Amino acid sequence: MDPLIWIDEQLNQLSQSDLLRELPVPLCAAGATVEIDGQQLVNFASNDYLGLAADERLVAAATDACRQQGIGRGASPLICGRAEMHAALEKRLAQFEQTEAALLFPTGFAVNAGIIPALVNEDDAIYSDAKNHASIVDGCRLASAETHIYPHGDTESLARLLQDSNQFRRRLIVTDSLFSMDGDLAPLVELGNLAERHDAMLMVDEAHATGVFGTHGRGVVEHLTEQHPRLHDQVHVRVGTLSKALGAAGGFVCGSTSLVGWLANRARTYVFSTAHPAATSAAAIAALEIVAEQPDRRKNLLEKSASLRSQLNKMGWNTGKSASQIIPLLVGSASETMRLAKTLREAGFWVGAIRPPSVPEGESLLRLGLTAGHTDTMIAEFVAALGRLDHQSKHASVVAS
Repeated sequence: MDPLIWIDEQLNQLSQSDLLRELPVPLCAAGATVEIDGQQLVNFASNDYLGLAADERLVAAATDACRQQGIGRGASPLICGRAEMHAALEKRLAQFEQTEAALLFPTGFAVNAGIIPALVNEDDAIYSDAKNHASIVDGCRLASAETHIYPHGDTESLARLLQDSNQFRRRLIVTDSLFSMDGDLAPLVELGNLAERHDAMLMVDEAHATGVFGTHGRGVVEHLTEQHPRLHDQVHVRVGTLSKALGAAGGFVCGSTSLVGWLANRARTYVFSTAHPAATSAAAIAALEIVAEQPDRRKNLLEKSASLRSQLNKMGWNTGKSASQIIPLLVGSASETMRLAKTLREAGFWVGAIRPPSVPEGESLLRLGLTAGHTDTMIAEFVAALGRLDHQSKHASVVAS
């Protein structure tokens, strides 16, 4: 008997529940359009928010770095894998985030999975938003601390939990700043005040906000600090990724020199991972320069997003509390979500069909990720395609909320 026979049975169950994932193979670079199975599609499933993933300036920077330093690094950063380009990017990220230091990780997932267990252990407590990214969830699981999940964005519930936390040595509040499925913003000002009041560490993951929010593109912390200056110092651990708006690859953490030094010694996903190619750091440095020089990219993106949300709401689609370039169309059932995604693909649009376990049961949705590369014509044609969907589909999206 094949000891792996259970896998076929489980895959069949996933398929029958409309939860089976397939692996598409796009035949072009990341961008506002994509070719899949010979079909040209307008791509609303990407996180390439500023349209930089295929930008010639990033390509040129990465190519030059490849010629000078090759591809693979051959070892972890603590041995001999850390290149001059890595150090240059870490310095640039610290300047960008206005912190003392920064540390690169091979992926954004590796940042959260590594640093949370490095910050807390069995004598400590974690307070995590219910809709935090899977990398935060897994980081909490890997830590031996007592983990408390507070309802999404509910600072009153969090305050009650913190009031009963004196028995713990350390307390860590962790949250996304911009939630990847719902497109809404965390109540960071309130979280900062709670962290200060209860002597807790506050860790904020800006993965989907870096490059998009704030006067200089630093993220939601900067965006809110403009009205609440104390917030900058209330956030002790800043996490971000290079693979979304910055169009490159890898993740990073920014903070004090001592924090970065500790994580370089104790974050297992850093210590035991081969350093990523220097070329990705070169591309990221180029992206940061574009973020600084072209603020209209993020300004126009957020304006387009607000306009599209307004149009969708007027059509009867429920976009939840989205306040960003991530716009969910709340549907409810996985099967209906897949049907809508299939219909939109037939109309020429690639849209993310988000189902459990990415979202809770009964909260499936279509996830729109707007980018700087989406033209007014693309958006208008997409709205028209949604308008042609049957009334039952739109009704389902409202009921599911």
